[in-house]
Amino acid sequence: MIDSLKDKNSSGYDEISTKIIKISKPFIISPLINICNKMLAQGIYPERLKFSLIKPIYKSGDKSSPSNYRLISLLPVFSKIFKKVIYKRLFDNLNSNVTLNKHQCGFRSGVNRKYFLYFTQ
Repeated sequence: MIDSLKDKNSSGYDEISTKIIKISKPFIISPLINICNKMLAQGIYPERLKFSLIKPIYKSGDKSSPSNYRLISLLPVFSKIFKKVIYKRLFDNLNSNVTLNKHQCGFRSGVNRKYFLYFTQ
């Protein structure tokens, strides 16, 4: 999951970038796995990982007009890692237990959308 993150210098409120996480991966992987497993076992997502740093990004036009900015949320890198782990485990569980119908293809990779479109038209 860590290797799949984009190499960026930007960071959330914790000021930890993905580059730092990738460099320190050998030293933090064991505690991260432990934390993630406890989160999943207890069903608790840490409150601090729900916070983000909101930054306005200028689009175009008058710089004094708030409508010419879009807001981005900078999440902590650990939040991104845990989100990926939770998503993968949930999705693998849904697929292995055949919980999702093969025709439920929105936002799913490897599903034949052409077959689905044929029946919906």
